[in-house]
Amino acid sequence: MSQTTNIMGISFPNVTMDQTVAILSHVVEQRRTELFHVITGNPEIVMSCQKNRTLRAVVDQAGLVTADGAGIVMVSRVRGGQLTERVTGCDLLFRLLEEGNRKRWSFYMLGAEEHVSERALEVIEQNYPNVVVSGRHHGYFSTDEEQQIVEEIRDANPDFLIVALGAPNAEQWIDKYRHQLNARVAIGVGGSLDIVAGKTKRAPALWQKLNLEWLYRLLSQPSRWRRQLILPRFAVRALLFREQK
Repeated sequence: MSQTTNIMGISFPNVTMDQTVAILSHVVEQRRTELFHVITGNPEIVMSCQKNRTLRAVVDQAGLVTADGAGIVMVSRVRGGQLTERVTGCDLLFRLLEEGNRKRWSFYMLGAEEHVSERALEVIEQNYPNVVVSGRHHGYFSTDEEQQIVEEIRDANPDFLIVALGAPNAEQWIDKYRHQLNARVAIGVGGSLDIVAGKTKRAPALWQKLNLEWLYRLLSQPSRWRRQLILPRFAVRALLFREQK
């Protein structure tokens, strides 16, 4: 991870999916007491960091920031960077479940609606029988319930804390409780539990290969159009970005 690519002030290590999984496997094997926070940096997070100082501080101190989105990789290439492939939260979660099935890793799943959370657990138990789901909780909880959830995660002592609360809520929630969670690795994965549960369909492989997954999601969920407007805004700002001295 010696080489990095700078996108609007955010440093992205030039790591592939295989390298990312290897890094996280090493973290788990070391049994570190300090939480290793992985941020899957998509255009939305990068743009938010330009005005949200709290989020920017969280990103700057993360253990690893991955390139979540074709836009990040494409801007890197245009600006002469060396990012070679996307490492999205959803893809990373599935890869970790595959590796966890071999190594009997434990996971705590936080987020999504209750019935989606339940279904995601059923799918994981069916497809990854050696994975240990040491706990789960839906994502619609009140502030008053947070400490109880934190204590449940702490007692579960998971290898991976998977947080599907949406960006940047997941990243800031993880950071807020980082010293109490007693997990080896924590990752915000957006709406990935919806995909695991089958509530939301993933773009076909060809669309992913052509870096058109964003378009597939827009066509599948037209209500996302306002959110998708951030993509062209990000591209323009990132390409014209100059670091302030």
